[in-house]
Amino acid sequence: MTASVPEASNQGVEPRRGKISFPRSSRLLRHADFQRVYKQGRRHFSASMTVFYLERQEAGSAGERQGSGLRVGFTVGRVLGGAVQRNRTKRRLREAVRLSRPRPGPDADVVINPKKAVLTVDFEPLLNEVRQAFVAIEKKLGGKNELRRDSVVREKGSAGRLS
Repeated sequence: MTASVPEASNQGVEPRRGKISFPRSSRLLRHADFQRVYKQGRRHFSASMTVFYLERQEAGSAGERQGSGLRVGFTVGRVLGGAVQRNRTKRRLREAVRLSRPRPGPDADVVINPKKAVLTVDFEPLLNEVRQAFVAIEKKLGGKNELRRDSVVREKGSAGRLS
């Protein structure tokens, strides 16, 4: 039997002030949603992951719950190792997404599919790759809306000057 000292294991660790989570509304959960993103979506490639994304349509079916912002899912195949390695990979990716997810962000579904390199990469480069992927998704999906807004603003501005 081993004895443990409660304070010794927590030295140097700051206590959490509140529960910071990856809410269920921000997760991609249904198999059909994953399949839709794979079949209809676009891809973004990086060194240690492939990110699939698809803009959600505003009008969904009555039974389908539509959240706002990004919904993120993970697919970690057996190629990456046993259950312990796969679960560790998912935890690291979930934390990287939680720290770098844009708010409010575009209404899109995102599936992150890691490569073997994710097992050996440090957390900071992984976090940076996730951030870059979200920036690329925002540019590709959000750029359409920004162009529309800019052209409307220009038209209103030029009409005001002519009067």
